[in-house]
Formats: sequence, C-alpha cells, structure tokens
Amino acid sequence: MNLILTAHGTRRPSGVAMVGDLAARVSNLLDRTVHVAFVDVLGPTPSEVLSNLPDGRPAFVVPAFLSRGYHVRADLPAHVAASGHPNVTVTPALGQGRQITTVLGQLLLESGWRPGDSVILGAAGTSDHLARADLHNAAAALSAFTGSRVDIGFAALGAPHIGDAVATARRRGAVRVVIASYLLADGLFQQRLRGCGADLVTPPLGTHAGLAHLIARRFREAMTVADLCPLATPGPATLDLC
Repeated sequence: MNLILTAHGTRRPSGVAMVGDLAARVSNLLDRTVHVAFVDVLGPTPSEVLSNLPDGRPAFVVPAFLSRGYHVRADLPAHVAASGHPNVTVTPALGQGRQITTVLGQLLLESGWRPGDSVILGAAGTSDHLARADLHNAAAALSAFTGSRVDIGFAALGAPHIGDAVATARRRGAVRVVIASYLLADGLFQQRLRGCGADLVTPPLGTHAGLAHLIARRFREAMTVADLCPLATPGPATLDLC
C-alpha cells in the first residue's frame, strides 16, 4: 500500500524539513514508507506523487490540514483526479478534536503557559466558512482545557489580525498573552506569530510527537476501512466510503 502525507507547502527550508521529519516519524510508527506531497508553493504535488508511484497498489492520502478549507475540499480532490491513479482513499483533514486539543495543551504547558494567561489561537487565516467553523470549535475546545477564554487571531487572511488580537487582550488587562500556534510547520505565518508582540508563542503542531501518532492512526483507519469495504469500482474515495 502507498501512503502519502499531503501538506500546504512553504518556501522556508525549515518548514519543508519539519514536514519531512513528521512523515519520517509516521513511517517509523507504521513501519511503512510515507511519501510527502504539497498542494501549494512547491512540489511534488499529490498528482505528481500518485502518478509516479511504482505500482498500482491502493494509495492512502492524509491531508495534514487543521480545517476543512479550500485546499482540502477542492485542490486535493483535483490532484487525485488528475493523477489517474485507479484506487485512492483520502482521509478527513486532521481538524479539531480531542487529540489535536491534547497536543495544543501539551505544547502550551511545555512552553511555559500558566493559568491566568490570556491565550489566543494563532491560525493562518481563511475566508472559508467551514474552515472558520473548525477554528472556532478548536478555540472552544482549547478554552475547556485552559479553563479560560481563548480568542482567535490570524497571521494572514481574516480578522482579527494576530497583532490586533494581542493588542485587544492587552487592553482587557492581560498580564501575559500566549499564542497557541495552530500551524502545522514553521514558515512565514509562524514567523508572524512570533513577531506579533505576545509574551509566548508555542511551536508548530508538527513538532509534537502526538501529531505523528494522530496521522499514523488516520492511515491505519483508512487501510482498515479499505480492507473491510473494498471499492466496487476503481477510483478516488473518501474514508467514509462504506
């Protein structure tokens, strides 16, 4: 079986290396090779990886995205279709959920967060309504972990901008402002989080071992579903096929 981890892409070598390291950790957990593809900025693209696989065995793609945005709903399916691969299963995006909240919480604790700190979930930004809903759900779940309000700030598209969110927290009387990075890997957006004036910024999620375990679980679930419910006819499918 062919396994592909698909991420957004970044021009920063440190971010590319971080995604590669994440794929290597998942490979070790599964004892299988995990290929890497990027839907934007650089290659190889998912269609290129799928087209160049050495055999026709089933392929499983995990989108390393934290919400159901345009790249997940439109770009990735288009790449799969363009590849011509006869048997591809795409799992849901990593999204919000208990495991992601646990990773966020552990990164906060490891970075020096203290109860009473004002926490802002620092995301890239999106105009997609489903992706924004996922972000608000993630902020609500993290709020339950911290026991206090968690706001959202965006490093690129959308309001409030991360710098404005920090300024608002200061005006509300926050003694310390902590950014919980809701990014997969290092890059321009992580740099913007670091430069927004917060007292503390957590590392990207991809640096934490828990994310590798979550991705490995997604691959295992997809392969199990494929074994239990094989495709009646070849073609792209989603994890909830049956």
